[in-house]
Amino acid sequence: MDIELRGVTKRFGEVVANADVNLTIRAGEVLGLLGENGAGKSTLMNVLSGLYRPDEGEILIDGEPARFEGPGDAIRAGIGMVHQHFMLVPVFTVAENVVLGVEPTGRADFLDLETARRQVHDIKEKYGLEVDPDARIENLPVGVQQRVEIIKVLFRSADVLILDEPTAVLTPQEVEEFFGIVRALRDAGKALVFITHKLNEIREIADRISVIRAGRIVGEGDPKRLDRKELAEMMVGRPVSFDVVKAPYAPGRTLLDVQDLTILRDNDEIAVDHLSLSVRSGEIVGIAGVQGNGQSALIEALTGLRRAASGQILFEDQDITHASVRARHRMGIAHIPEDRQRVGIIKNFTVAENMVLDTYYDERFSSGPQINWKTVNARAAAFAEDFDVRTPSVFESAGHLSGGNQQKLVVARELSREITLVVAGQPTRGLDVGSIEYIHKRLVEARDTGDGVLIISSELDEIMALSDRILVMFKGRIVAEFDATQGAVDKGAVGLAMAGAAA
Repeated sequence: MDIELRGVTKRFGEVVANADVNLTIRAGEVLGLLGENGAGKSTLMNVLSGLYRPDEGEILIDGEPARFEGPGDAIRAGIGMVHQHFMLVPVFTVAENVVLGVEPTGRADFLDLETARRQVHDIKEKYGLEVDPDARIENLPVGVQQRVEIIKVLFRSADVLILDEPTAVLTPQEVEEFFGIVRALRDAGKALVFITHKLNEIREIADRISVIRAGRIVGEGDPKRLDRKELAEMMVGRPVSFDVVKAPYAPGRTLLDVQDLTILRDNDEIAVDHLSLSVRSGEIVGIAGVQGNGQSALIEALTGLRRAASGQILFEDQDITHASVRARHRMGIAHIPEDRQRVGIIKNFTVAENMVLDTYYDERFSSGPQINWKTVNARAAAFAEDFDVRTPSVFESAGHLSGGNQQKLVVARELSREITLVVAGQPTRGLDVGSIEYIHKRLVEARDTGDGVLIISSELDEIMALSDRILVMFKGRIVAEFDATQGAVDKGAVGLAMAGAAA
């Protein structure tokens, strides 16, 4: 099945999200779709999957006009989307998740689980999607859960699959396995749209690339003939540097010393298991690992958001194990949270209000119970300019900013004060190459001026590019350490450790 988007325009009030977009998706081909945050990729795919109706233009399926009144119409037309954040019920089995909403029934309309299992088995055999139909989702690694999402789409007879940031939570080994699945689907005649910000991956897996910027298609080409610098410049409209330039490694005193730390999840299961690590001034320590291995709980414990069950956290030789969030903040610990929208900002607050979320009580901004908004607004405007936060004004709601600009707002707030240690969780998750380049530069500047930086990221390329030391976390423990100051670290060895080979 071939799809053509012809002259598609989508507006939200006065904002033009997509402008006269022409795009062709062909059977038996992987189309790589690249673009900055806020460029219009998601809007375009939401039009294609029936969530939005175009204001102008049309969608053609095999040359015939198609009109979608909702997502159900798109699914019935053979268009399916595999979302970045999996939509699975943890306590259900694979088969139960796959058939949810379209359950096969038998006598007296009872669920026919045997038919469901057989159908799942047939799909997995046809496309090489190895998974146990009777396994519970909560017991499966993320790479296998992703296969379940693909089986869900194929179960609904999709001929076009939209893959949204599909490798975001996979280890390098799982990425290679996933690429094998994508190629099998392509070779079976499926049309695939592969959305990602990882340029190396898109050049490896895509047969053709389309680049969208400011709502318009600005370039197309053969990935084999375009290097990543050309693609990045096409995406952001300016040259982008991929080289992380750091001053010579010269670590100083120990700033953070974590000793035998154990942290429990909300259900009292162990999230972090007798973990020890240290961060010195003038160094970046990166923690690599597949999401779900205790990284979030570790960040929360280090920043005061979660209590430690046992162990000790020392900051500049002071025991802060039970210190409050504000106390740690005032001591000079900056926190860039892994979920910027849930923890980093308040979307309904203005840019200026978000800039002082954790310093509004400071004498610079308050006089008794009254906030000095003139000072706040002036400093927010200066921070926005210094940290390249692109906003119409500091009075704009933070929720109206693109993901990249929301992240830069958080970085501006945390790094524009006197700090000694930066704890950064997934600092560039879901960001485009331009925003990634900028945030990396700011983190390196913190390191080069003598601060300690702890980065926890599931993006292995990011960890390897930034870190002086690399720690690998698996099932709540540090299972491997690599010295990145003596030359290139073996990516395969790190990936194996992420998968538990070193545990």
